[in-house]
Amino acid sequence: MSGISLMNRTDTKFVAGIERVRELLFMAKNDYFVQQTGGMRILSYYSVYFDTKTFDMYVAHQNGKLNRQKIRIRSYVDSGDNFLEVKTKNNRGRTDKKRIPVDTFDPSKPQYNIIFSDDIHDDKPNCVDFLKEYLHCSPATLKESLEIRFDRITLVNKKKTERLTIDMNLNLNFFNTSTGIIKSLEKLAVIELKRDGLVHSPVLEMLRTLRILPMGFSKYCIGSAITNLALKRNRILPKLRQIEKISVV
Repeated sequence: MSGISLMNRTDTKFVAGIERVRELLFMAKNDYFVQQTGGMRILSYYSVYFDTKTFDMYVAHQNGKLNRQKIRIRSYVDSGDNFLEVKTKNNRGRTDKKRIPVDTFDPSKPQYNIIFSDDIHDDKPNCVDFLKEYLHCSPATLKESLEIRFDRITLVNKKKTERLTIDMNLNLNFFNTSTGIIKSLEKLAVIELKRDGLVHSPVLEMLRTLRILPMGFSKYCIGSAITNLALKRNRILPKLRQIEKISVV
């Protein structure tokens, strides 16, 4: 996996009912490897996203701004790895992800203020300096916004030029730290193709065969919209209706 991290890449997302995942995996078995950690193929993930008090990062995405950022701590629960990440999407549709490890973070008892710590652990850069280097706003303006927990299957094509992640509702739920509201998206799978540019991808024909079409889906923005009704959501409402239709099938 370290050889195909694709930290600078193009992303294409798809949303489908979870019953289609089995069909897709069967079709992909000759063209893709599946990632295993400790013998497990379905792995647990945790993310906590940060935003400003006025939710500038959410608003930028909701308004369709091309140059935008997201900041989160991402935990690979089963392996115990935790990273502070800044994702920057430019006006050409490419996503550049920068990250540093945050070894002392525990997703079962999350301490959000760890990103504001100036401590240097094991000669690694501290979180504040990292944020000042890559974030477009001041770290002092940030606060925790949304926790997300989900389960993921990761596929890698045999040429090792792309990754396909499938995030599922076995544990896809959102906890809004501002409103205290918890929501789950049942019967939903979020599929994301990550590749270096528009190189050929064997899975695209499989998705077309299954009538699974591209659909932009930001877990942070969708999760925020369904757990905080005070947020602006006019541009995202049609997508929420599509998701609702898929979820009830």
